[in-house]
Amino acid sequence: MSDLGAPAQFLPGVGPKRAELLAKLGLRTLGDLLFHLPSRYFDRRAAVPLAKLRPDTEACVQGEVVRVRGYRAERSRVPVLEVEIAEGAARAKLLWFRQPWRARDFKAGDTVLAAGRVGRGRSVLVEEFEILDGRDPLHAGGVVPAYATTEGLSKRQMRTLVRSALEACGQVPETLPEELLRRRGLPGIVDALRGAHAPASPDDAFRARRRFAYEELFVLQLRLSRRRVALAGDVARRALPVSKELDFRIRKLFPFAFTAAQDRAVAEIRRSLVAGPPMSRLLQGDVGAGKTAVATYALLAAVGNRAQAAIMAPTELLAEQHHRFFARLLEGKKTRTALLTGALGRRERAALLARIAAGDVDLVAGTHALLTEDVRFKDLAMVVIDEQQKFGVLQRAELGAKGERPHVLVMTATPIPRTLALALYGDLDVTVIDQLPPGRRPVSTLYVPEAGRREKIDFIRRALDEGRQVYFVYPLVEESEALEAKAAVAQYDRVAAEFPEHAVALLHGKMSSSDKDVAMDAFRSGRARILVSTTVVEVGVDVPNATIMVIENAERYGLAQLHQLRGRIGRGAHASVCVVFGEKSERIDAFVSTTDGFRIAEEDLRLRKSGDVGGTRQSGLPGFKAARLPEDVELLEWARDDARGVAPETAERLAGGMSMPLLHIG
Repeated sequence: MSDLGAPAQFLPGVGPKRAELLAKLGLRTLGDLLFHLPSRYFDRRAAVPLAKLRPDTEACVQGEVVRVRGYRAERSRVPVLEVEIAEGAARAKLLWFRQPWRARDFKAGDTVLAAGRVGRGRSVLVEEFEILDGRDPLHAGGVVPAYATTEGLSKRQMRTLVRSALEACGQVPETLPEELLRRRGLPGIVDALRGAHAPASPDDAFRARRRFAYEELFVLQLRLSRRRVALAGDVARRALPVSKELDFRIRKLFPFAFTAAQDRAVAEIRRSLVAGPPMSRLLQGDVGAGKTAVATYALLAAVGNRAQAAIMAPTELLAEQHHRFFARLLEGKKTRTALLTGALGRRERAALLARIAAGDVDLVAGTHALLTEDVRFKDLAMVVIDEQQKFGVLQRAELGAKGERPHVLVMTATPIPRTLALALYGDLDVTVIDQLPPGRRPVSTLYVPEAGRREKIDFIRRALDEGRQVYFVYPLVEESEALEAKAAVAQYDRVAAEFPEHAVALLHGKMSSSDKDVAMDAFRSGRARILVSTTVVEVGVDVPNATIMVIENAERYGLAQLHQLRGRIGRGAHASVCVVFGEKSERIDAFVSTTDGFRIAEEDLRLRKSGDVGGTRQSGLPGFKAARLPEDVELLEWARDDARGVAPETAERLAGGMSMPLLHIG
């Protein structure tokens, strides 16, 4: 069996039921199993002599079976299997709880290799074991790989299946050019697979991971390079020149003057709109830096050229916030605005779509609803995508396809570290707003242990009595048996009881659009002094009188998300404080220590390391199997440099033949 595309079901040890379990992990073929890389390794190369076992340590032990017996624990009555092993005069007991059937695996005289936690009296609570029969140990000895698995499929079974796939495959074709492998000192694909799944040493596993990490980053950079070349060869359907008169008219709408950083961003955007390829630009800056104002300038540049413009946001709340901002900014003007979300009724939606298609709407704010097939524009010339990290590259392209080669500006309220921006947005020009508007007051951030909660509640009460407003943010909508965390719905009553003299509003993602509007209107107007919420307030909420942000169970959030939540305060004339409750951690320490969004982003990336590069898995982020950022920044820079030197026809072939296809990159 050597065909990488052969169904996994026909591998020895895999029948129909096990094949269904593998399919849950996306593992349907021999090749899928072969490239299911370990998530970690256990170094079990050296067995500890039984005579030298120490309690409360992890150990690998080896000995000859002298006795097998089962019994029930005295207090819990849980069944226990005890296998006594000997090494010379020394003895030890191997223990398994709730696994009495394993007794049939052992007989006196067997040589057993086992790994686990050492308890009292030279007992070992076994995690992995195997009977040594002359073959190399797979589970309990050597450098042992551990794989992601699913319910019904044990780590031991997964390890056996992957090893079977490794032994079953024939010649695996090399996908990277030999010249690149030599230049970068990386192993070939066969050696890398062997090093990943059956390493003789930790160094073998390290070198294998680096090869596959480089390959992932290289194919990503090839695809971004191809997209950039395609964009460079394209010509926007129409230029959007901003004359001095139009520039004056747009700026006059804003009740404030742009900062120097905003002016630089506007100048870069204007240069991109004049002629040539469509603008494809990433706009980023810290919370409160004024990205929305700059994006609005770009949208109005299109409207001022008698074209249509659209902005897409990830939530109804943020889309509504944009629409409300446009309505306020353009009050009394001829510009026709509209809001398109999934909350519209059928008739209302049909009428709006007809107006958009006829060109009777100039500026549309919307959610994913903008992507549906029935949404058509007459002359879409400018697209802004807010909170780009919440959308995938394909979704960015989908909205762009609603017009004929429109200009595209994507922006993120989460500053992106250089390494991640390089990986994700290599096809975009990058504009950074590195200055906060005057008047933005710094926010003090305090971690409060449970012992200090009473004192902080009194502090919050004093702020409310002085006329300020407060956010209470919780990680869950409703309480869950599976998660130990506070929930907004349950805590709403507690907060209302704790502050009976102040009106409290409740906001969460499961509420209807109308109920959300009622809650937000009450808080914006000041009728509600306290808003109990989930993270739906993370972006797009601007209440200058709100000066305190209370974040419960802060350990359940990523650093970037915590920073976004903190950005809801510090928007008015009064001093603001972010109060953090929860388990103390390195992440919380980093959050309390700085309000610099770019430092926060770098630290967030460092703490997350491999895999979850931006919080909960977000569709705009590559699902790397091997690459770890920022740890692999050197590999990323290699990949970028190497991809730039590849001819277009070669890039096409290489990008289509990589062994490690990336997720979510289009």
